[in-house]
Amino acid sequence: MKEAPYSAIVACGDDAFEFLQGQLTADIATLAGDEQMKTAWCNPKGRVICLMTVAAADNGYTLTLPTELADEVVRRLTMFRFRAKLEFEIHEVTVDQLGIETTVDDWLRNRLRSGIAEIWRDQSEKFTPHMLNLDLLGAINFDKGCYTGQEVVARTHYRGATKRRCLRFESAEPVAPGDKVSHDGRSVGEVVNAIGNDLLAVVPVDKAEEALSVGPVALTHVPLDYL
Repeated sequence: MKEAPYSAIVACGDDAFEFLQGQLTADIATLAGDEQMKTAWCNPKGRVICLMTVAAADNGYTLTLPTELADEVVRRLTMFRFRAKLEFEIHEVTVDQLGIETTVDDWLRNRLRSGIAEIWRDQSEKFTPHMLNLDLLGAINFDKGCYTGQEVVARTHYRGATKRRCLRFESAEPVAPGDKVSHDGRSVGEVVNAIGNDLLAVVPVDKAEEALSVGPVALTHVPLDYL
């Protein structure tokens, strides 16, 4: 079976909770037992650096995220650590640990079709949590207090200003992440993830049923269950 493209950052130490609670969008105080929680780490402008799942570990937490982002995330988290008592280690994640019972490609395609975006290196710091539907996927807690990027995320939420979201489409031909989505010859969005003819793209919600395309390739909107 193909190796899983994910790693685990283990953050351990007396200050692990306080530090991560001030960085992540989810409220890790509510983690119970073996539960895994969706969350994001944002930059001060409220753009998503990476998406993670977080779980409790001995004297700390395990953060699962794409392998290609792990080293850079640890480097940047360490910059914010100051005198906090915690250390970071990166470990491999197996397909069994991720609960993958098919192929990795099928697993990723199923996540895409369920409306769960993947943030790889090329998508890092491009989108806000609301653009990726994280408020609808339980990855943001709006009552937990401050975290990096919180002001921007909260302002978007309470003003009801979410006009662009990650929507699912099928394309007449394969397209690629980063490709621009157009309407009447004008760029209105961007492809986030694409596998074969399935894709997720951030576009204005009111354009979902319009004639959208990527270059000459027509897109067909496929509604997501949670939207």
